[in-house]
Amino acid sequence: MEEFEFILYVANQENSTLFYESLLKIKPCLNVPGMTEFKLSKHVKLGLMPESGIASIISPQMPDPKKGNGIPRCELYLKVKNADEYVKRGILLGAIEISELKNRDWGDKVGYIADLDGHIIAFVEHNN
Repeated sequence: MEEFEFILYVANQENSTLFYESLLKIKPCLNVPGMTEFKLSKHVKLGLMPESGIASIISPQMPDPKKGNGIPRCELYLKVKNADEYVKRGILLGAIEISELKNRDWGDKVGYIADLDGHIIAFVEHNN
C-alpha cells in the first residue's frame, strides 16, 4: 500500500470542510463537489464525502448513512503536540466535548470530542 485515505460521511460537506480546515489548521488538497481531502501526513489523507453521495453508491444493500448521523461510527486518533489546544479549538468550532484531556491507562494523554456529525476525534499526546 502506498497511501491511506479515511473517508468520513458527512451531512454537509461545506460545513464539515470549514470545521476540519479550522480545527486542523490545514487547507484541503482537494475540494470539489462530492469530496474534500486533507493531507494529514506524507501517506495519509482524511476525506469528507456527503452522505447523499455515498448513499447513491452503497444503497440499497447498505443502510442510508443519514440514518446513522450523530451516532459514533468511527474514531480519528490524532497524535499532536498541544492536544489541549485542538480540543478547545474543536469545542469553539461546534464540537461536543466527550472526555477531557487526561492520562489514559494505555500510556497516552487523550482528549475526546465529537465533530458536527458525531464522529469521535481523539487528540493525543504520547507520554514518554
